[in-house]
Amino acid sequence: MKPYDIEPYRDAEDSHQEKFAREEAYRRAKEKVKKIVGFYWHLASYVIVNIFIITLIVINGGTLWSFATFSTAFFWGIGLLFHFLGVFGPDVFFGKNWEQRKIKEFMDKENKHWE
Repeated sequence: MKPYDIEPYRDAEDSHQEKFAREEAYRRAKEKVKKIVGFYWHLASYVIVNIFIITLIVINGGTLWSFATFSTAFFWGIGLLFHFLGVFGPDVFFGKNWEQRKIKEFMDKENKHWE
C-alpha cells in the first residue's frame, strides 16, 4: 500500500492563500484610491462653488472682506478638513516618516557639532 502524498495539497493551499492575500491587497488599494478620488472631487466642488458664491455676493453689493461672505467657505472648509483627515489619516503631517526624518536631521546636526 502506498502512503498518501499530502505535499501537493499543501502547495495548492499556499497558492490559494497567496491568491487571497493578493486579492485582498488589491481590494484595499482600490478602496483607498476610490477614497482619494472622492476627496479630490470634494475639493474641486468646494473651490468652484465657493468662488461662485463669493462672486455672486460681491456682484450683488456685498462687501468682500466680511465674515458673511466667507462663512460658507469657512464651515464647508471644516468639513473638507475632516474629509481630508479621514482619507489620508491624522498622521499625514506628523507620521512615522516625519519623525524618522526629524530624528535623522537632529542627529546630523549633533554629529556636525561634535566634529
